[in-house]
Amino acid sequence: MVNDYDVMFLVGLTGSIASASGKSTVTNFLKNELGCSCVVDADVIARQVVHPGKPAYYKIRKEFGEEVLLSDGSLDREKLGQIVFNDDDKRKKLNLIVHPEIKKQMLWEIFLLFIKGYQFVILDIPLLFETKTMLPYISYSLVVFCHEDQQLQRLMKRNNMTEAEARARINTQLPMVEKCKLATYTIDNTKSILETKEQVRQIYEKLCASKRHYFVRFFILSGFISLISAFYILF
Repeated sequence: MVNDYDVMFLVGLTGSIASASGKSTVTNFLKNELGCSCVVDADVIARQVVHPGKPAYYKIRKEFGEEVLLSDGSLDREKLGQIVFNDDDKRKKLNLIVHPEIKKQMLWEIFLLFIKGYQFVILDIPLLFETKTMLPYISYSLVVFCHEDQQLQRLMKRNNMTEAEARARINTQLPMVEKCKLATYTIDNTKSILETKEQVRQIYEKLCASKRHYFVRFFILSGFISLISAFYILF
């Protein structure tokens, strides 16, 4: 939704691991049915930054060895996942490699949307509250949630995991109840898709009606005036 605003705000969207809470459903609804083209997906970027030839790819290859590569030289994400989700130290090492690259690419995409004149950008970030990397820039946060047993069953079915494997991955993130406490808005995905979509529609309308961008504009203008004042004082 492009409009006449020249300063925008950021909205964080998160859920549980592997979209087991229904976060992908929400993202697809925003894009395909509500026409929201201002979504930056961290999962998509996470795949892009580890392509062969990218800096993160070489660092992962050096840190984890040839065993995490497929026959064509590309990253075996499933194998790497099995390693890091069962070893806290290795997961931290992987995050130190990948997260800075993801952040750089996200900021670049945000900048491109900024110059196009969007009122706000939705950042789809699975680890929004865990890494806290983008939290300082977020004006509103949305959490898509479901019951713990639903989350477990969805993850097991989608990724063909055992219960132990699914629990191990879920336990690497904040509990869903904690995320909901931190959220500006929550989206209950425990019922029908239609009910989920209606919640998303209402929140989207609130975001479109928000005047938050005026506050952002005020702070940017204040900073600009301060810089100009300092320039005249010093020179």
